[in-house]
Formats: sequence, structure tokens, C-alpha cells
Amino acid sequence: MSDTESSIHDVVIIGSGPAGHTAAIYAARANLKPVMFEGFMAGGVAAGGQLTTTTDVENYPGFPQGISGITLTDQFRAQSARFETRIHTETVEHVDLSKRPFLVRTSEQEVRAQTLIIATGATAKKLDIPGNDIYWGHGGISACAVCDGALPIYRNQVLAVIGGGDTAAEEASHLAHFGSKVVLIHRRDSLRASKIMQKRVLENPKIQVIWNTVVEEVRGNGKRMTGLRVRHVQSNEEMLLDAGGLFYAIGHVPNSAFLNGQLATDETGYILTKPGTTQTSVAGVFAAGDVQDKMWRQAVTAAGTGCMAALEAERFLAEHEE
Repeated sequence: MSDTESSIHDVVIIGSGPAGHTAAIYAARANLKPVMFEGFMAGGVAAGGQLTTTTDVENYPGFPQGISGITLTDQFRAQSARFETRIHTETVEHVDLSKRPFLVRTSEQEVRAQTLIIATGATAKKLDIPGNDIYWGHGGISACAVCDGALPIYRNQVLAVIGGGDTAAEEASHLAHFGSKVVLIHRRDSLRASKIMQKRVLENPKIQVIWNTVVEEVRGNGKRMTGLRVRHVQSNEEMLLDAGGLFYAIGHVPNSAFLNGQLATDETGYILTKPGTTQTSVAGVFAAGDVQDKMWRQAVTAAGTGCMAALEAERFLAEHEE
């Protein structure tokens, strides 16, 4: 391990999505010389996070013609590197937050940080069914209707949503603006969504709810999905549904397990932050992006919290100069 690698850094950032890179850009321009661990297929997703699985991003400001998710994350990375952020393509396996400077360890090295910004995101839950890997992302399967629903490939198509909670109801309602029809597939005989969201779904003429049903297979032509094979859980009767898009609304898993309970989280693992800030339960540790945002989960909101985290880290360092 080199002297540089074992030294104490002012800011270490874990994660490389829009939150992590925005934090890096702000911290680097403040001459804090940030170090970033961008991850190596952390959570099963490439460095850059969930955006790398998105075909076209049309709702991020500054790109009127849209931009591919991979290209956008590449530009984030290039901008961070331009301001001399040190980027390691390694996954953080362990942190020790018991005292400052904090310990951050990968399989390759360990560093210490005066402040730590956690921007590890959240991974969408998906079904392990035939066809999922083929059509995930570019082929018609998504886990974010707000991100992808307005894309041309989904317009005027029959769109399917899997789930029964508020998120599923919201996704179905949103997709009804773009698809010719929305089929909400739920494995039970009643929705878990709030009453107002249930009413919105059940009264929408473009939304059909299929009860007591699970998806068994995604079918397609090798490039695009064209339908679903579904099964009724009580009768085991199977049928085929024509569909040009499938949206999972069965939840996300925040990528916070590596913290081993050292930060306060909610019951599902989202890092809790002080309202209006990115401050966590440990002074000097900040959380940005989807790892602390279970509601919006958008690239632009993640970037905003990345900015906040860097500015708060800068202020914290100024207040704790030795």
C-alpha cells in the first residue's frame, strides 16, 4: 500500500451515480481533493448506478434531445476526473465509523476519511423469470415509470405493471398517460395501496387490474419484449398477454448493508438524514441520492443531494479544523 493510499483524505465518496459525482465535482472545486470508490458491479450494477440500465434519459436538464444513461454517467465521470477526483473502480466492503478519521476498506486497500459521503444508491427489485435478463433495460423492462414511461418505445403500447402498493398504483396511473392500456398485475385479491391510490387506479378506464396472478415469463423477439406468460395462483391457469413494456413496482433495496448498522436507517435500510440536510446519525458522515431517498429516486434529485453533501462536508471540515 502506497503512502498516498494510506493517507488521510478530507473527503471520501462511496458511490458513482449522479449523487456521488456531483459531490465529487463540488468537493474537488473546493480543493478538498476527493477520493471516490465507484464500485465494481456493486449490487449487480455497473459503476454509474441505475442510470447505466436506462436506455434514454429525457428528463435531465441540459439535454433537449435526450441522452443515453451510459453516456450521461460517462460524462459525470469525465467531469469529476477533470477536477482531479481520484476514482477507484473498487467496491467498499467495510467501513468503521466509530471514530474520525473514518476507515474505508476495499479488497485492494484501505483509506481514512475526515468526512465520508455515502451515495451508494438503491437497487430495484426484479423477478428472476425467463426473459428478464434479455429484455431488462433496452428491451422493454424497467423499474421506473417516471424515468422511462414517456419514451417513444412505450407510447401507445400495452404496458404491464407488477405490484400492489402505492408505488405500483402511482406507476400505473403515470403510464396511463402514455400507453394505450395499462395492466396492473397483482398476486393477491386486493391492493395494498392507500385508499386514494386504489380509487385512482380502479376508476381509470385505461387501467385493468388482474388479480391473483403472477408473471411466469417475458416473451419477445430477442430484441424487444412482446408479451407475458402469466399464471393464476389459485387455478394455475396460464394465459398470454400482449405487452410492449413491463414495469416492476415491487420495491427497491438500498445499498447500505455494508454499513453493518453503524448508521441509523429506516426498517428497509434507507439511511436516515436530518430533514433538510444530508447529515446522518454520525457527525461527519453524509448520505446522498437514492440510498437515503425512498420517494423520488430521480437522477436530478440525487444530484441535488450530492451537491448538498459536498457543501456540508466542506462546512464540517472548516468547523473542525485542528
